[in-house]
Amino acid sequence: MADHDTVILEEPPDPGFTSMLSGRLEIDAYLQELDLEFPAYSRLMCEALRVLQHKGIRIVQVEPFIDTLLKIHEFFADGGKPSDLPQNTTLHRVYEVERKATAALLNFYSVSVRGTFDACIEAVKRFARADAQRFALRDQLRAEGIIEIIAAPGRHFIEAGQIHYPLWRELKSRLPRGYRLRVCFLMAAILRTLGLKGHLYGPGDLLTLLYRFHPHRRFDEEDILAARALVFIKLIAKEEIEETSDPVPHCRDELEIGAITRALSMADCRRLFGLIRKKSTPDAREIVLRMVGAKSKL
Repeated sequence: MADHDTVILEEPPDPGFTSMLSGRLEIDAYLQELDLEFPAYSRLMCEALRVLQHKGIRIVQVEPFIDTLLKIHEFFADGGKPSDLPQNTTLHRVYEVERKATAALLNFYSVSVRGTFDACIEAVKRFARADAQRFALRDQLRAEGIIEIIAAPGRHFIEAGQIHYPLWRELKSRLPRGYRLRVCFLMAAILRTLGLKGHLYGPGDLLTLLYRFHPHRRFDEEDILAARALVFIKLIAKEEIEETSDPVPHCRDELEIGAITRALSMADCRRLFGLIRKKSTPDAREIVLRMVGAKSKL
């Protein structure tokens, strides 16, 4: 970020953001109003962003999909109904893809508790397809929101989670020929320091990306990816890891869980899922490590 003139964050505009950057609003007070998945990370990021702005780097928040979703929630809170959303508008498009993805997710939650292993696989695939459609619209809207900013002179850094890899294609299709657009996987350097190559995509993310790039195709590997995803989501750390001497605990966690699940056959997944589906993450890890004989520090 420090090597660029503008930093475009993957978050909707927040009224307190500018005040926080300038120091008029304390970071803790700013974060207190937000629903944060990783609060320690968010605090460190706010501190880093303050330093960048002090150096003259422009920092903007651009995430139209989430911003629109918040407006829809406010619309419903004020008494509006889905049928009141104007057809062929961004509001309606966002509502529809969000509704389908949420329904698919709730279906997965229900099936994962009581359904058969095969039914769970189908529920994973159904959600991944709906999620891919949601990400498609989210990336399209974000590209439209970003394009004017990066068309201006200077170097621009666009923050995007790895599941948004197709965003580069949305941007490229809107930029003039010859515009230099480069994808940088920030964790690649960390992998190199660990003596590793590859990526941090879990099986569920890989399945979603397959559907994202090829929404109307079927794939030979989609069933095994869905099966491995059932195990992966039970093993991966859900909470922020703070109390550790490891400088990259989440990265290492994803690498180790990814290595375990990539080695699982369909029969392995079927057997393990039956054992861990109702277990906590620590208990599920212990069972899987014992069953597969993995020698890893989880």
